Amino acid sequence: VQLQASGGGLVQPGGSLRLSCAASSFTLDYAVIGWFRQAPGKEREFVSYIRRSDGSAFYGDSMKGRVTISRDTAKRTVYLQMDSLKSEDTAVYYCAATNMPTILEDDYHYWGQGTLVTVSS
Repeated sequence: VQLQASGGGLVQPGGSLRLSCAASSFTLDYAVIGWFRQAPGKEREFVSYIRRSDGSAFYGDSMKGRVTISRDTAKRTVYLQMDSLKSEDTAVYYCAATNMPTILEDDYHYWGQGTLVTVSS
């Protein structure tokens, strides 16, 4: 079971970044892919999830209105488009897989290694 998160980097405030989460075929058995983030010195928090079956999505309050989650089933990849980034969005972003729609990190069974996003001028 593998989830590979990528796409992080340094971006200026107000900029955009697209993260990717590539899933192994086994992980496709899980119905939901979620994104979480953990800022320095803070607890990990929910960002968004998407249901593999129909592409329906749910967004947490932390970045609502500034992020869009999507999937490409042929590439087994989920994307997180982040716009209007702020310094407080600086964090390690993780993707994770579960078999039911949930915002609770304890309900996610498989996790990627995380990708660092730094928003700074």
